[in-house]
Amino acid sequence: MRPIPSIGEPPMNGLAIDTEEWFHSEWLRGQRLPIFQVVNSTKKILDLLERYQIKASFFIVGEVAERHPDLLLEIFEKGHEIGCHGFSHRPLWRLNEGILREELSRFQTLVERILGEIRIKGFRAPCFSINHQTRWALKVLIEYGYQYDASLFPIKISPPYWGNGTPIRPYRISLENIKKEDLSSPLIEFPTVPLVAWKLKIPIAGGFNLRVLPLSFIYWGLKRINQTQPFLFHFHPWEGSPEIPRLKVPLFSRFVTTYGIPKALKKFEYILSQFKFTRLDRILGLEEI
Repeated sequence: MRPIPSIGEPPMNGLAIDTEEWFHSEWLRGQRLPIFQVVNSTKKILDLLERYQIKASFFIVGEVAERHPDLLLEIFEKGHEIGCHGFSHRPLWRLNEGILREELSRFQTLVERILGEIRIKGFRAPCFSINHQTRWALKVLIEYGYQYDASLFPIKISPPYWGNGTPIRPYRISLENIKKEDLSSPLIEFPTVPLVAWKLKIPIAGGFNLRVLPLSFIYWGLKRINQTQPFLFHFHPWEGSPEIPRLKVPLFSRFVTTYGIPKALKKFEYILSQFKFTRLDRILGLEEI
């Protein structure tokens, strides 16, 4: 297997757009309403990326592509990578090998019907749900031709299923022990890199952390990470959509899913303006010419 390319100067970082509906959040499970915002919110992201001339990896939930094929086509035609974020957005601990195979097969068939024959290289598990217990999913990904995974979050925090103790850089992941590198592995892992400071691993690279943390701290932390390596930044289009419904759910669930949304898109745009970003497959040397 060819090695992961070294990152030159200036550092080029990975940008993942987790393209899902507001109700796909695990904190809102069971709260589905016939209110769909993903087209409008994703078009805002596409406009920003075009403004800053950035290509990203869009990890798309199959249900979204099924309902909005024109959106999938627009993302693809603008030169962004198409990756898989599951078909139903159920975390891996709610699936098994058979169900995951069904979801990957259904996703591939759907994408090929809309876009023609393309190779889907990247997978991003909902809720960072690859861990030691769900490592069985890695073999299924290889079986379906995936070349990289972007699901690990190497921190120890609640919920406890994240990838504590795994490397905080891209590596060829061992199928038997996700904490180890295996140079013969056909699958590359691109983790969401935390900020390592004061003997702590602090999540700062997108999502809820973008909404809740001060922008100045996030900027400082990402600059610090870029001194030694690239990072993977992620954003959900619904996080830039103040129009999402406000539901009567437990206070913590409401906080996690809605706090900071009015300012999230502006904060995201600032990050885009200050750092270099591209598709994950391009960073990993997997882009097809």
